[in-house]
Amino acid sequence: MEYLERLVREWYEYQGYFVRDDLWVGLEADGSYECDLAVVAFHPTRRHVVHVEPSFDLLDWKEREQHFQTKFDAARKYLHRIFGTEPHLHVEHVALIVSNDHPHAHTIGGGRMLLLGDFLAEIVQHLGRLNMAAAVVPDQWGLIRTLQFVAEYRERLAPLLAAIASGESAQPLPEVAGTRPPRTTDKARRHSGQR
Repeated sequence: MEYLERLVREWYEYQGYFVRDDLWVGLEADGSYECDLAVVAFHPTRRHVVHVEPSFDLLDWKEREQHFQTKFDAARKYLHRIFGTEPHLHVEHVALIVSNDHPHAHTIGGGRMLLLGDFLAEIVQHLGRLNMAAAVVPDQWGLIRTLQFVAEYRERLAPLLAAIASGESAQPLPEVAGTRPPRTTDKARRHSGQR
């Protein structure tokens, strides 16, 4: 599973969705499938289905539009067969992309466009409101738990991120207490066999 798919899967599972990834739809007569859907998540009480297509692609805008159009059209065609009996079902289609070369576009291929930076900000904002001591993210969602630590230690990380953003990353970053390895004395080196 690719990084973005895993991140999406963890985030929706953490929120109580049932998640399927790499869902093949449209079985053809020759045994092939029409299309695969990256991540499909269903929340049973909200009656909400979200279909997310993450992409690191380097396609031009026209090819990217076509790629997502194919995925979202297939989802509209087949997801109702999976969830057709659900009353008041709301289905959302999301293209999760790393960068946008059309900054005023908010949709692509008939679905909502979500930039990775905005997706990460949404997760960190939610986690930042939690008391980590009382609501730690379980180990099974390692990526989300890492983001919870980022949210928890935001005051320490913010100056470092600001320095990187302003181009000061070439300069040595300020030392953080407890991050330097302990000095090894000559006596300790001799004891461990080091010279």
